[in-house]
Amino acid sequence: MSRTGIVNYHVHKPERQAFQIDAGGVAGKMVAPELVATEVPLMDLRLEETSVSFDQDGVGFLRYPTNVTSFSESKEWAQVYDRELKDLLARELGAKEAVVFDHTIRVDDPGSDRKPARNVHSDYSPDGAEQRLADILGDEKAAEWSRGHYAFINVWRPLENPINSAPLGFVRPSSVAERDWILLDLIYPNRRGQIMGLAANDHHEWIYSSRMRPDEVVYFNIFDNRGRPSVGHSAIDVTEDPNAKTIRKSLESRTLVRF
Repeated sequence: MSRTGIVNYHVHKPERQAFQIDAGGVAGKMVAPELVATEVPLMDLRLEETSVSFDQDGVGFLRYPTNVTSFSESKEWAQVYDRELKDLLARELGAKEAVVFDHTIRVDDPGSDRKPARNVHSDYSPDGAEQRLADILGDEKAAEWSRGHYAFINVWRPLENPINSAPLGFVRPSSVAERDWILLDLIYPNRRGQIMGLAANDHHEWIYSSRMRPDEVVYFNIFDNRGRPSVGHSAIDVTEDPNAKTIRKSLESRTLVRF
């Protein structure tokens, strides 16, 4: 029997929509645009006779143990982990250069400042990616990278326990229509950005890997200046074992890659 889960899609509106992050200067407080909870069929790559590839789907799943034993909030582990991520991107994608510029630990707990993102989205619009490139590299180096091939790629890993609830799911780009994407503003206390939200479409094909373990990662395309499709993604409200009490904890790392 096909499994289903709940995701929150964005809604087309005549006016520009926005997220307010850390609204009012309160860490973790977010004001979101309208979202619609939607039940979607899920394809579990652990069980289904199908596969995904980064070349075709912009997503790759991989067993990739880490030498980091504790991902503390102090991020003293970042130097070791960054090196591991750069090795992964070089080996799996042929990256000639990679910059790891952000790590976010997400905990699915009411008291967490960074909970799983429960809206179907991709992290950058084309303009947002161009601005982020300059923010990270500076204008001169950003212009140099722009003349070649670069991409923003996220790498996601479970922490502490296998994922029992709110797994990260992805929409196959081949099932997404251009009109499904919605430009959204991100308003922070000290800066602004843009992301792309996804509106519902019955043709969307949702994929995920159940019970992902801390020795596994998934890497996925956010923006590619040579046109590789961006991958819509979201935490999915589905539980593997209702009797398990483990809290969903994960690490999301953002990278900038030069090919």
